[in-house]
Amino acid sequence: MATRSFCSFPKFTQRYSSHLNRSIKFPHFFDLQNEKQRDFSLKAWTESLPSSPINVKYLEREFSGHGASFEAIGDDCVIKMGLEEGSTANLVLPSGLITSYKPKMWHGGKVEVLHTLVSEDQNGEAIVQGGVSMDLKCLNDAAFAWSPTTWALLDVRGSSDKFIQVELISTSPNGNMEAKCLVTLRDDQISSELQVTNSTASFIQLQGSIMSHLTVSTPDATYAVGLQGSNYWSKKATASEFSIIPPTDLTKVQSSSAFFRSLAQKGFDGLFSGWGTTKHQDGEKEEEEEKEECNDYLQMNEILSRIYTSTPVEFTVIDRGRRNSVVIQKSGFEEFYMFSPGSDHNWYGKYAFVCVGPCALLKPIVLGPGGIWKGGQYLYNPNI
Repeated sequence: MATRSFCSFPKFTQRYSSHLNRSIKFPHFFDLQNEKQRDFSLKAWTESLPSSPINVKYLEREFSGHGASFEAIGDDCVIKMGLEEGSTANLVLPSGLITSYKPKMWHGGKVEVLHTLVSEDQNGEAIVQGGVSMDLKCLNDAAFAWSPTTWALLDVRGSSDKFIQVELISTSPNGNMEAKCLVTLRDDQISSELQVTNSTASFIQLQGSIMSHLTVSTPDATYAVGLQGSNYWSKKATASEFSIIPPTDLTKVQSSSAFFRSLAQKGFDGLFSGWGTTKHQDGEKEEEEEKEECNDYLQMNEILSRIYTSTPVEFTVIDRGRRNSVVIQKSGFEEFYMFSPGSDHNWYGKYAFVCVGPCALLKPIVLGPGGIWKGGQYLYNPNI
């Protein structure tokens, strides 16, 4: 059975950095006609789902036989995907967080690509941060604000000898917005593809990102390759539910909960009026300077938080310490976000990571009434 994709790429071969020689493996087009032929209402189906706990036995009975298994962790559920060639990945419901991606490597073994951190909150509940997360916010000038934070399993396709594809869905309480996500594991990549539908009668602005915390040996041994010539803005790190940010930077972080509460109050103009400006000590604002990346082999040893604009379709993160590299591709997004904790923390510890991903932070995506937007991130493993 052919795999589906929300995102469509032109059919061409992309030239990569000199250390790579490959072609993009493009996904198939999303089959809208077959989607319309479904014999059930997605809205009615999702609204009938219990909020918690997730019925793991039902998921096993309904979606078994495609290379995926299900395990209950408290009220949550872990979807474990495994290919016969060796690559594996874990996805958690209802958060939609990808907590593990272990592709097969050139030496025959597997290496964990993603960085996650498990801690306890003040109530003793486990908190999982890092991995690959989706942080989207939809809003308009009429005080409408929604973020797809809870995901339900819609389908599992594929087989362990080819690919495994998990389809998730999230809808707003009034049914005015719908978001779908396809997470696909292949022998050489894992992808997260989004489709957002605006069923309201007004224009919606979509702001957000798909963020990946990539584990590295040390920031000193980590380099970003392929961003030379891209413009960027240095911005304060913006926290989301799954962001890992060192404590020393917490005073600089804008709380995502406070940020989201302000969406309906400020509207579009107020929300983005602060971007691109900085303040003097006397409180007077001035324009920040947009810079151009002049280094095609950017070492990640310094603390940085940047939004790259006018970027290529992809760039590469190389970890010389682990002799590993990951290629990050995007579609539907115009910007890339990059965050590094730098070398001020213990090496090989919980802050040995870099956070990267496609985003729409400086320039929101506008969806008209009935509009559909598609975008995605592809983590490609060139180390086979």
